[in-house]
Amino acid sequence: MHDAEKMKTPIASLKANSVYTAGPSIDRRAFGRIAAGIGAGVGAAALVSGAIASPLMAPDRKASPNEKSPAELVTAEAKRAIDKGLGFLIRNQVKSGPKRGAFGKTGMPVGVATASLGGLALMCAGHAPGQGPYGRAIDMCVEYVLANVRDTGYIATRDRGARENMYGHGFSMLFLSQAYGMTRKAEIRDKLKKAVELTCNCQNAQGGWRYQPKKSDADLSITVCQIMGLRGARDSGIDVPDEVRSKCIEYVKKSQNKNGSFRYTMQGGHTTFAMTAAGVTSLYSAGIYEGKEVETGLEYLMKYKPSGAQQAGGHYFYSNYYAIQAVWHAGGKHWDEWYPLIRDQLVKNQTAGGSWRSSEAGEPFGAAMGCIILQMPLNYLPVFSP
Repeated sequence: MHDAEKMKTPIASLKANSVYTAGPSIDRRAFGRIAAGIGAGVGAAALVSGAIASPLMAPDRKASPNEKSPAELVTAEAKRAIDKGLGFLIRNQVKSGPKRGAFGKTGMPVGVATASLGGLALMCAGHAPGQGPYGRAIDMCVEYVLANVRDTGYIATRDRGARENMYGHGFSMLFLSQAYGMTRKAEIRDKLKKAVELTCNCQNAQGGWRYQPKKSDADLSITVCQIMGLRGARDSGIDVPDEVRSKCIEYVKKSQNKNGSFRYTMQGGHTTFAMTAAGVTSLYSAGIYEGKEVETGLEYLMKYKPSGAQQAGGHYFYSNYYAIQAVWHAGGKHWDEWYPLIRDQLVKNQTAGGSWRSSEAGEPFGAAMGCIILQMPLNYLPVFSP
């Protein structure tokens, strides 16, 4: 099958019989080169097709002799949990009216953050906008997020209950970057470029970002969202100045303590499992794949491996969303030990309706995050790839 033909085929169809099997490898640097050539006729959907299959075993990812295949890692129980979680999202997506595409009509579920994470969860199952069983649902997520891109480039609804801020803007950039890579639609490109420009213009002198779209102080939890959004945009062909990348790397490194943990702000503040997961993932997303900062961060992170009970604290899904990316990038014993534990924890704690209870942003947010975490071994989305 030629590349042009593959681009017309839903991702799910390309891998319907091999969704849990490994394929040829490609390193993350090669992906950057391929992504840059998308405009020459290589669609991003083709990057996750059978031509360049997942999971990606990059030379700088430490795969261990004990690492299991996706078929072994995503057990029958986990597959059922994923299906239930995605089903919950589909049932709760608003199908008509001005909020069509959101995953609720009030509160935080109506926000662009939940819409973007829900869209990413559906993409993680191997579906592209407009293609496959979830293609229309992804389209509605895209339409909703685009409708909330303001003239300034800031992505946020005007619904006060959604409590929108730069978290939602960052998650939205990440989602739109993947949608643009798969569709090459001019409307997505144009609004994504404006969003990227706003983020770049809001970076403060230290290299980080804060809750509102303006230069002020900064914290690591907001900064990681911007870094990942910028990484996805750059991979899809949107220009991101090297200076912005250099400054954010400096910010992240200066937020790390000597014991490997990361602080909420560069000046100080609490050190948490969540911030350490965010710090390590920030470095990977910014192109720092090895070194003392990564190694000591991972060492600290492994002290917080999931147990049988759901971890206490108010940021369970935010923490584990970044932790699963950190150990996936790291590979080796970090991945071998972490994924089965979080998989079994999520399977155990899923509600009968298919979601996970979340004090962070509501059940749709929990369903989206839970499904993204469980589907990480499938490695369909380039932005989550090592």
